[in-house]
Amino acid sequence: MSQPQLLLVDLFFIAVATVSALVLGTNFEVSEARAADFAPYLVLTLAAAAAICPCLGTCRSVWRFTALADYLRILAATIAIVAAAVALAFGFNCMDGISRALPILQVLLILFALVGARVLARMWHAARERFIHLNASTEASGCETILVVGHGGLAGLYLRTVAQFAPDRVRIAGLLGDDNRHIGRSIHGHTVLGTPEQIADVLRGLKIHGVFADRIVVAAAFEKLSPQAQAALLNIEKTTNVVVEVLIDRMGLGRRSGGDGEDGLSPSGATNIPVAFSFGAEDLAALARRPYWRVKRAMEPIVALGLLFLLAPLMLVVAILIAIDVGSPVMFWQQRPGLNGRLFKLRKFRTMSAAYDARGRQVPDEERTSDLGRLVRRARLDELPQLFNILLGEMSFIGPRPLLPVDQPAAYAARLRVRPGLTGWAQVKGGREISAADKAALDVWYLRNASLTLDLKILAHTVRMVSYKEKIDTAAIQLAWQELQEALICTARGSSSEQSSSVPPMDATGATQGT
Repeated sequence: MSQPQLLLVDLFFIAVATVSALVLGTNFEVSEARAADFAPYLVLTLAAAAAICPCLGTCRSVWRFTALADYLRILAATIAIVAAAVALAFGFNCMDGISRALPILQVLLILFALVGARVLARMWHAARERFIHLNASTEASGCETILVVGHGGLAGLYLRTVAQFAPDRVRIAGLLGDDNRHIGRSIHGHTVLGTPEQIADVLRGLKIHGVFADRIVVAAAFEKLSPQAQAALLNIEKTTNVVVEVLIDRMGLGRRSGGDGEDGLSPSGATNIPVAFSFGAEDLAALARRPYWRVKRAMEPIVALGLLFLLAPLMLVVAILIAIDVGSPVMFWQQRPGLNGRLFKLRKFRTMSAAYDARGRQVPDEERTSDLGRLVRRARLDELPQLFNILLGEMSFIGPRPLLPVDQPAAYAARLRVRPGLTGWAQVKGGREISAADKAALDVWYLRNASLTLDLKILAHTVRMVSYKEKIDTAAIQLAWQELQEALICTARGSSSEQSSSVPPMDATGATQGT
């Protein structure tokens, strides 16, 4: 069904639940007078629901795929609907003839109706899919027996997928949890037989019962298993015919080899990256303990909200000019990695026309940018919508500038330890003209030295940079490299012809020479 149709179905359930609340609240004694008093409240409830449900997205989800997030939206919508109905009814007739207990019953019954309908849809669909799989004509291929390592979210996803798509071809022998306390208990309908360290004993126990595992699926990060568990699984793979499969690797989500293991992001293409930056455990702990990050985050939403109010007229003028110059939409977004590599949508005002003309031909970038677009970029007015990113906690005023994912080498992932910023140390000390390695060095240096004084200094330099022109500060770049190398945060990755000339030379031990 379409979203309007789903909204009508939800409104029907809300109406039925509201009427049922009246009937229960009056002990099944509903007179014509009470019904007449109740009619305006019912109409106001449906009017509030018609406005609130689409806003909170309760009719967007496909019922058979609903999850906890959908049920939480329904809860929020139900409370908002009843609160709005009560407020409107008070304004209309002071809820004359309406029991004060009605809203409580109404909340409970609406929740029961909306959530219950979706749960029943999920159950019916699951039963239907199982019936189709069990009765489909398939070639005799035998049933594979699988032992699952893990009991978290990935294991649950794997078990539900097997139950939905391969119940006749895959048999789950049991699970291996990470805690002895779970042994013998049931998770996702399957028994926990032991821990990964006990894999050999579990397999022998299954053989006694005539169950022979064909495959072991590790539904957890292999490197996070204990050394004993890793050794036990590798030994099973080497000494038996049982296949050990790491699910994360099969899904293409595993770590690539060659990572430094500290920043949680393994560097891809490390041979082309001359240097990398990584923090040791003590450095990370010291960074996390710094109170400045908490103070800074507490202040920024307030400042961002104030600036949005103050700059709203300017943003409106810019939006109108852009609409006249390049058309709608006046804003666009790009997906970029933020804090700890989490992707977010960075918002900007448009400064370029469409990439393709009416005939479908690609337009060169220099022809897409108008004089107005260049002026907006030069004055950094296109960055104003990022105040919303700051308000949402996705960005900061000061921090490393967020790059496109393709321009963010994993070897430089250390710069993602803080929220990206509207401006940063690398912008005011080098801008667009310096190498990626130099930018990363300046950004990582800022991580270690961030303070209110430094942030105010960056803001002052930013104003000067916007007013005049970007200028490369070679001394600041040299200082950043020197301090990072002395702190053993900068690690050599081999030589490269692309290595910035501002990087101090290093001897075989990684010590700086002549700095």
